[in-house]
Amino acid sequence: MNGNSFLHSYLNVFLLTVLCLITLSGCLAASDNLINQSKQEDSLSNEDTQSSADSSNEEKGKTFTAEIIKVIDGDTVKIKMTNGNQETVRLLLIDTPETVHQSKPVQPFGPEASKFAKELMPSGSKVEVETGIGERDKYGRLLAYFYVDGKMVNKLLLEKGLARVAYVYAPNTKYLDELENIQKQAQQNEIGIWSIENYATSKGFDDSKSKEASVEKPIGSCNNPQIKGNINSKGNKIYHIPSGQYYEITKPEEMFCTEKDAQDAGFRKSQS
Repeated sequence: MNGNSFLHSYLNVFLLTVLCLITLSGCLAASDNLINQSKQEDSLSNEDTQSSADSSNEEKGKTFTAEIIKVIDGDTVKIKMTNGNQETVRLLLIDTPETVHQSKPVQPFGPEASKFAKELMPSGSKVEVETGIGERDKYGRLLAYFYVDGKMVNKLLLEKGLARVAYVYAPNTKYLDELENIQKQAQQNEIGIWSIENYATSKGFDDSKSKEASVEKPIGSCNNPQIKGNINSKGNKIYHIPSGQYYEITKPEEMFCTEKDAQDAGFRKSQS
């Protein structure tokens, strides 16, 4: 082989080698880009999933344990702290119908809300308390979420149709979305307060519905309630039994099956 032929063969081999190296380099770069892109997409996907989970379920804040002294009504409870101090607590973001208001009649489903809360939190039982931001309302009551066996009492009252979402004031809006979703479900099912048309409103409970509903639906499980509940001009809630002096002339605003039902609803027995 002469010199020119050798040189020509060498150049061909060299060029072929360079071409292969360039091609291989390009393939590796493309592969790296695909891997990096895939990792970025996975990362974004995980972030989106985490963000979605965080927005749908708020984490429970710091809580402390307290003892139930007394359930005043569906949304107000008296507790004893570990240091012995007693506090009146208003459950955050909910409102139940009245049973012990000085100037309002017993409202439909108020006794049911009170009874449910008492059964859930009997005197002497323990409850977890998560206080809100700012902690107290204008009456000096603690503002809080209660937990019994890990379940939020505020939510349970809404699930049963015994409360409405109310008194929404920033910054105490931590669980607002979850509570509103629970309320929507109760409204759709027309249970509890949502079974009476136009009774529960954004401004409160319509008292004009109280007399109609309370007379139509007795408190208790009997078919023929005999105890009459009446609210006098001073706002005193008094119940009358059939043997009472004023029983026959009393116009009932609420009927009860037993004296205990009447007492649970905030009524006292007539003295005559």
